[in-house]
Amino acid sequence: MAENKKNVTFQISGMTCAACANRIEKGLKKIDGVEQANVNLALEKANVNYDPEQTNPSVFQQKIRDLGYDVVTDRVEFEITGMSCAACANRIEKGLNKMDGITRASVNLALENATVEYNPQLVSTEDIISRIEKLGYGAAEKRDQKEAVEDRREHAIHKQWRKFLLSAILSFPLLWTMVGHFSFTSFIYVPELFMNPWVQLALATPVQFIIGWQFYTGAYKALKNKSANMDVLVAMGTSAAYFYSLYLIFRSLSVDESPQALYFETSAVLITLILLGKYFEAKAKGRSSEAIKKLMGLKPKTATVIRDGKEYMVPLEEVVVGDIVKIRPGEKIPVDGVILSGQSAVDESMLTGESIPVDKGEGDFVFGATINQNGFLEMKATKVGKDTALAQIIQVVEEAQGSKPPIQRLADQISGIFVPVVVTISIITFFIWYLWLEPGQFALALENMIAVLVIACPCALGLATPTSIMAGSGRAAEFGILFKSGEYLEQTHKIDTVVLDKTGTVTNGKPILTDVLPEKGWTESEILQLVGTAERNSEHPLAEAIVEGIREKGISLFEPDQFHAIPGFGIESIVQGKKVLVGTRRLMGENGIEFRDVSAKVEQLEKDGKTVMFVAIDGQFAGLLAVADTIKETSVKAIHRLFELGLDVVMITGDNKRTAQSIATETGISTVIAEVLPEEKAKEIQNLQDKGKQVAMVGDGINDAPALTVADVGMAIGTGADVAMEAADVTLIRGDLNGIADAIYMSRKTIQNIRQNLFWALAYNSIGIPIAAMGFLAPWLAGAAMAFSSVTVVLNALRLQRVKLNEI
Repeated sequence: MAENKKNVTFQISGMTCAACANRIEKGLKKIDGVEQANVNLALEKANVNYDPEQTNPSVFQQKIRDLGYDVVTDRVEFEITGMSCAACANRIEKGLNKMDGITRASVNLALENATVEYNPQLVSTEDIISRIEKLGYGAAEKRDQKEAVEDRREHAIHKQWRKFLLSAILSFPLLWTMVGHFSFTSFIYVPELFMNPWVQLALATPVQFIIGWQFYTGAYKALKNKSANMDVLVAMGTSAAYFYSLYLIFRSLSVDESPQALYFETSAVLITLILLGKYFEAKAKGRSSEAIKKLMGLKPKTATVIRDGKEYMVPLEEVVVGDIVKIRPGEKIPVDGVILSGQSAVDESMLTGESIPVDKGEGDFVFGATINQNGFLEMKATKVGKDTALAQIIQVVEEAQGSKPPIQRLADQISGIFVPVVVTISIITFFIWYLWLEPGQFALALENMIAVLVIACPCALGLATPTSIMAGSGRAAEFGILFKSGEYLEQTHKIDTVVLDKTGTVTNGKPILTDVLPEKGWTESEILQLVGTAERNSEHPLAEAIVEGIREKGISLFEPDQFHAIPGFGIESIVQGKKVLVGTRRLMGENGIEFRDVSAKVEQLEKDGKTVMFVAIDGQFAGLLAVADTIKETSVKAIHRLFELGLDVVMITGDNKRTAQSIATETGISTVIAEVLPEEKAKEIQNLQDKGKQVAMVGDGINDAPALTVADVGMAIGTGADVAMEAADVTLIRGDLNGIADAIYMSRKTIQNIRQNLFWALAYNSIGIPIAAMGFLAPWLAGAAMAFSSVTVVLNALRLQRVKLNEI
């Protein structure tokens, strides 16, 4: 073993103590072929000495993950060229996943790309590209050159169109002769020249071997790698028709008579129709990524910055953090930042899906690509380039569109074995016809074999899922719903229980002053001026809410003579020589303040979900203040929509039961889990899952992070500033609960669309193959049906781009 041993090093995340390192080390040593394993907690690395003939590094990576830790990997995307069907994508994916150092590889036929997670210490991007090229395809690392990629795609589409036109021109005379062969079309004039076998050969040959050469190269690469794809079917079918016709020509020369009916039109028309189908398919696939193009198009090209007291118009790429940017009415805000001066209404519909402009002023945050409507603004750039909200949205949408949901595994498994099965069926079809049904009729048997080969192309099957994922996730992004991957887009449709965090999710998350109840002898303004002055130096959120509410009433405040915060109780202050106490019952009790006469009022306020504070001045009870975290305007309607979708709704909060129940009653929620610490929320989610529930947790993504991670789907309420929350699977940018129903609705519509595509793709092949085998389908009709089946699947997926959320 010593002669063959190799060393490999992994970067590991998630270790918290020596016990973790020891656990990993022991686990690795148990693997057959491992001679030595050392895990360094300080460096967060594992070094393994192993025999490559007995095991490989991917086994070590999986073992580390099984133990509950992560192997740090890099992620890279490649543009793939040369794929013709699902079998191609499946072959590349399998080939990459077999490589040492690759954690996960996903190939998307519709986007023509591959996403690879890999360990850079074991494999390089050059190794990955080399592997793809050995499989017979082209690959280039995808960088931030999206316009160049789009140009290449447009060039490929135009090239496909030119090929089709040339093929159609050369095939038309052959099609003309074919039409003239039927008795019911004998009245159609066919030029004698077109009936000449040598003219037919001259027309068919460039179609077969120049225009159709792409099918031969694709078939050769597939067979070289011991697999088969659509190109194999097309090359076999058209070659059979072409070479049989060529055989008939030379046979006629030997017997000095005109050849029998030729089949050059079969091969030429097949190639022409397949090229037409591929052209339409490429055009449709381009439309399915329309969401990305729209988002990219939102970015302004330039920005007006102020440097050294002068205005400069600079390209957007040259704006840096800290720049002062000037935005005129009607202009797009170039980057994310904070308003320094000015007021305006800002159209943020590109970010949130909401058409109503938002009023913005000094100190407010604004986002790049939103539109300044009616005022001059000066802002300070805080996020530029890939850090802006728009850039993060584009990244999330791209990753979701390029991912592969579990529902696609069925299609991949089928397409992987489909072509060999079809070839076998076609050969059986030939011999049944030639030996049994129509003995000796070689031409008829050949036509039926070709029809089976052509009708069975698995293109539609390969496009069924990715095109729907692209269209569905893109449309969702337009409404401010970001699915992190296709897996979560699929998982969301299974949700039957929605758990809502209260603060900041159902409510605004910001308390406001709601009630002022002064005792006899005091006016409201007197109480508020003394309390506001006493509380103005406090940093407690409730104190800030009181002070803000008092200032909104126009009451002037001044500096207190003394201020003392009493943690857990309230504050004590001297204001204009008066001793002011503001706080809890216990604060009043410890200072001998009598307040029993207001117990009924206090109980009612607390029933209403409000936090009550007691006020005493110079040792006498002076009144009550109530503060509440108010329910968002959209919450009641949004929760009602969840009920309409047939979902159970649960509210979870750390607040006391009385306050939580009050909020729940007002919003229509019947199930409340109150007085739960942040770390206990995950356990409550687990309890629901143990009862067989599919749970979506909705929270703010910070203190709810554990629960968001444990849930089947974690949804983070966002405002656009942090659109890629790590703990969440779905981000709802709008910041209100309507996004939950919208996300579930879009998921259901997308999965429904995928199922329609898979059904029709499978039904098409299941029905088409027997019909072709029974001789009821001419090869050229089979070619037309095959070509347009793919287009039909893509067009069905594109219906998702027209979904309206008010359909719920």
